[in-house]
Amino acid sequence: MIRDITLGQYYDADSVIHKLDPRVKLAFTIIYIVSLYVGNTVWTFLGAAAFLCVVIALTKVPVRFMLRGMKSILVLLIISALFNLFLVSGEPLIQWKFITITKEGVRMAGLMIVRLILLVMGTSLMTLTATPNELTDGLEKSLSFLKIFRIPVHAFGMMMNIALRFIPILIREVQQIMKAQEARGADFESGGLIKKAKAMVPLLIPLFVSAFRRANDLAQAMEARCYHGDEGRTKLHPLKYQKRDLIAYLILLLYLGAMIAQAVLIR
Repeated sequence: MIRDITLGQYYDADSVIHKLDPRVKLAFTIIYIVSLYVGNTVWTFLGAAAFLCVVIALTKVPVRFMLRGMKSILVLLIISALFNLFLVSGEPLIQWKFITITKEGVRMAGLMIVRLILLVMGTSLMTLTATPNELTDGLEKSLSFLKIFRIPVHAFGMMMNIALRFIPILIREVQQIMKAQEARGADFESGGLIKKAKAMVPLLIPLFVSAFRRANDLAQAMEARCYHGDEGRTKLHPLKYQKRDLIAYLILLLYLGAMIAQAVLIR
């Protein structure tokens, strides 16, 4: 399951989405998340899924690569579906002792699974098509107005950059620890879900030790290079909007408007 995590990974490709300004990608993520919650009908998710399929096709990121990341949220999907299946009241479909499954519960469980899948795939496009440095610059530029209120925007951006860079590093670290323990007879693949989860516990201590060691090395390296925040710092590649970015903003606004309109009309 660890090997299937795609969050935080950058997929290098020559696509129109990769060339967009990172601020557009941040806006896409926010607007897409909002669009998934403007309605709770089949048409809402069909529209969101169709829009996402078009964007994925433009990114040139293999669909198989993105679907591989769904394995890491399998437990979350199951838990969400079960909660909606058994706790939503309505017209009973199945009754057995104290267990009741309703028609509304089945509908809500299905919609919740679809919503989570679309949510994860949509948000993962941001990191798949933009490097951590680009996302940091985009976030810092987008929130630069907060500096008026003395909010350390650069510090937030730097924390985001470090967090995104550490995700693939820690995944590789876990893989190395797993291979070392498998060579000593550990078994991470056989058995059910609970057994696999218990087998992951011995990975936590060496992973935390490695993470703290890397964090300490990074802090010392930043201090050695006299890093003191964004005061007096300049950008090697300043962000500038291009014509394609404005067109992308227009498409996003039209998409959000269409999703809100269909949600209002269906109601």
